[in-house]
Amino acid sequence: MIELLQFFIDFILNLDTHLVELLRQYGLWLYAILFVIVFAETGLVVTPWLPGDSLLFAVGTLAAIDTSGTLHAPTVAALLIVAAILGNSCNYAIGKAIGPPAFSGRYRLLKIEYLRQTEAYFVKHGGKTVVISRFLPLLRTFAPFVAGIARMQYSRFQMYNVLGALSWVTIFLGGGYLFGNIPIVRDNFGLVTLTIIFGSLIPVAIVTLRRRRS
Repeated sequence: MIELLQFFIDFILNLDTHLVELLRQYGLWLYAILFVIVFAETGLVVTPWLPGDSLLFAVGTLAAIDTSGTLHAPTVAALLIVAAILGNSCNYAIGKAIGPPAFSGRYRLLKIEYLRQTEAYFVKHGGKTVVISRFLPLLRTFAPFVAGIARMQYSRFQMYNVLGALSWVTIFLGGGYLFGNIPIVRDNFGLVTLTIIFGSLIPVAIVTLRRRRS
């Protein structure tokens, strides 16, 4: 367990290095690997710990420096947008099918506080939560699930789903493509990755503190 945790931390802090190695080993298969990660992170309720924002930024960075032309930025962007849309759609379907009983306490990875935090966002922002949550770890995974539980109108959910996927992938992947290879960013990529992760978690922490105070 400790070795797995150490590997995960190393993978997150050195995403750029690991992606270069994956590209070297698997070539075009990297597209499939990235698709599965983004789909799982957004589409499976039990995998909110997978990298999201930082992964997109690192992929954009790698696409900018890949002289082989294997990792084509517009192609990978389109693929990951599709993965994000399908992931949320799958999550919505799961929420609609199994609902609140999944948070009965029988499943350790499905924590009731995650559900409550997401519900708080829905109360405050309504359907726009599906878009807003794209930029918030944990909530990104649970927002479509809660939308499914609440039986949000499917066409309305998909409108927010597509808008959120387009903006999320474009902003983070585009940010990596444009800024990831600036010397100060490239030389401190692990620190930048941590900044992205913790910056994304700040709104989640604020919502949690507000709920506990109330």
